[in-house]
Amino acid sequence: MTKKTTQPKILFGLDTFGDIPTDKDGKLMTHAAAIRQVVDEAVLADKLGIDVISVGEHHREDFSISSPETVLAGIATKTKNIKLASGVTVLSSDDPVRVFERFATVDALSSGRAQIILGRGSFTESFPLFGYDLKDYEILFEEKVALMAEVLKEKPVTWEGTTRAALNDADIYPKTESGRIHTSIGVGGSPQSVVRAAKYGFPLMLAVIGGSPDRFVPYVDLYQHAAKEFGTSSDEIGIHSPGFIADTDEQARRIAWPAHKTNFDRIGRSRGWPPITREHFDYEIDHGSLYIGSPETVAKKMAKTIKTLGVMRFDLVYGGGPMPAAAREHMIELYATKVIPRISELLAEKPDGKK
Repeated sequence: MTKKTTQPKILFGLDTFGDIPTDKDGKLMTHAAAIRQVVDEAVLADKLGIDVISVGEHHREDFSISSPETVLAGIATKTKNIKLASGVTVLSSDDPVRVFERFATVDALSSGRAQIILGRGSFTESFPLFGYDLKDYEILFEEKVALMAEVLKEKPVTWEGTTRAALNDADIYPKTESGRIHTSIGVGGSPQSVVRAAKYGFPLMLAVIGGSPDRFVPYVDLYQHAAKEFGTSSDEIGIHSPGFIADTDEQARRIAWPAHKTNFDRIGRSRGWPPITREHFDYEIDHGSLYIGSPETVAKKMAKTIKTLGVMRFDLVYGGGPMPAAAREHMIELYATKVIPRISELLAEKPDGKK
């Protein structure tokens, strides 16, 4: 008798930065209404069986969420199964002890569903806002990741560095019921960050927001090689990329384009990027890392990326820019009911197309 092999479970998540959507009258929502909208969307995702909801941390006018843990706590009390993650927690301008305390609280409220994704942050507004100097960008993250790795063990911590006061046999509360909060490191393209994740045994979340996903294959190889050298695990690798789903390809592009351009150009003005063209937008959909289209189009592209990179989790960043709230909700429904089941079918197919 031949032994059946089971397909490893791929986790499918949603990721939001708390972009400000438009209401039914086409008007931008307030920051408060945008936060409530995210909570409603998380409740919908939970009911539809999506695995994870991740919320980002930003300190800008165009994003509503500056305190992911607070939003996740609100979601925790209204959901049952969905995992609750940050995407990302900007650890460099935060304190590892307080990060743990806040997420341990979310973990308690959600009966063990809290997750942390640590990052340096591609936006730097939090540094001057909280009194940090950007010249310390590297050392802040290095030291705080090292401390976070100790804090997560939920044992008394003795630690000394240059960026905060030392700890001597300090116990930190509340403790979690499981003894560990699932914590990953988000990486946007730095080999040093990949190696750091492997060094401390953190799962790797790749932020692939432009260009072909194939270019991240070396990062996967580096992570696996480094984990072997450090004697840590390299089993958990995930990816986070932006996208939008509508009933047809044409409809998806028509709705997503103006919101995407507004978002891209607004950020670009502070970073020196030229305005995005429609040609570049379409190229990223056809060949890059924008997962925009009908359920079938998006499912095929996501399945291809999952196979190429060998990832076990895919968080789709939704709602970029001033997109209609109703369109965001419809996208979540299509993602759960059509895209995810179709990806499972595609991943189960053999190279010859047979199941």
